[in-house]
Amino acid sequence: MDLKEQLKYIGNNKQLWGVRSYELNDGWARKMRAFDVNVGNGLLYTVLPDRGMDITMASFKGNNLAYLTCNGETNPAYYEPEGIGWLHTFSGGLLTTCGLTHLGPPSVDDGENLGLHGRYSTIPARQVADCSSWVGDEYQIKLKGIIEEGYLFGNKLRLEREIVSTIGKNEIEITDTVTNFGYKASPYTILYHINLGYPLLSEKAELEINPHETIPRDQTAASGMNEFRKFIMPQENFNEQVFFHKMKGNQDGYTKASLLNKELGIRLNISFNVNQLPFLAEWKMMGCGEYVLGLEPANVFVKSRKQLREEGSLPVLNPQESVTNKLVISVEEL
Repeated sequence: MDLKEQLKYIGNNKQLWGVRSYELNDGWARKMRAFDVNVGNGLLYTVLPDRGMDITMASFKGNNLAYLTCNGETNPAYYEPEGIGWLHTFSGGLLTTCGLTHLGPPSVDDGENLGLHGRYSTIPARQVADCSSWVGDEYQIKLKGIIEEGYLFGNKLRLEREIVSTIGKNEIEITDTVTNFGYKASPYTILYHINLGYPLLSEKAELEINPHETIPRDQTAASGMNEFRKFIMPQENFNEQVFFHKMKGNQDGYTKASLLNKELGIRLNISFNVNQLPFLAEWKMMGCGEYVLGLEPANVFVKSRKQLREEGSLPVLNPQESVTNKLVISVEEL
């Protein structure tokens, strides 16, 4: 039924679709803002402005899509920047953004002690706004926020994020514009840590991907090269496997990776442009209680900033320079 016809049957659009904002008030999540988004056609997801406008819980017609760590949703006030302290407040969720000036393993670079995966997901957004409105005969949910990573005498990067879903379409469109608002060149690394979990992820699931090249991170991953598209039941003492895919794009640069579960009748797609994000890291973790598939578009290989700099492959944004990334997460029934 046409959306405007639906309005004749209801007193408030939130009966069927819309955004609900609130504040979490328990445990590690206390005092965090949240937006619940219902696109009206089965897809539900939650945006956390205080974690860089990242996306935590997500489901489709009652089926969970995302993996949540034992930490759950965690206020960034508890962030531990040293070493692997990032893991102590990593909640997983549908999207955790890594960057903006470094990601990957800890290192010391240019005099900075850099922890795992960077600070981005622990930075609260400012100028957060629900800009949802009618666009012709369609209703568009639009959430916006600005995240700045910078400090005195240091690098200064600003990310302006826009999250859009059109009612009736099971899609999340994320558009990020990153700008160097400082007066010296800054490293720029970004990775979209998309964490898929049970029941979408199970031994019944299969990864659909067609990379130009796949490189295992280490010997453990090399032993699983023939099986990176397939998954098994949770195993005790499973060692994580990480694969780096160099993605093929069409004539306009667009590419896609999908997780298919025929038993559920669901396919989740991640679409992006290789001109913006040429790499896709695959984090395959089949452990008991730690059962997750990370599909992670990125602008660099997942290496420390020190290593990227030494290899001459560290991206840089010059003063006032901007780049834009667009990522679409969609769900469809088979």
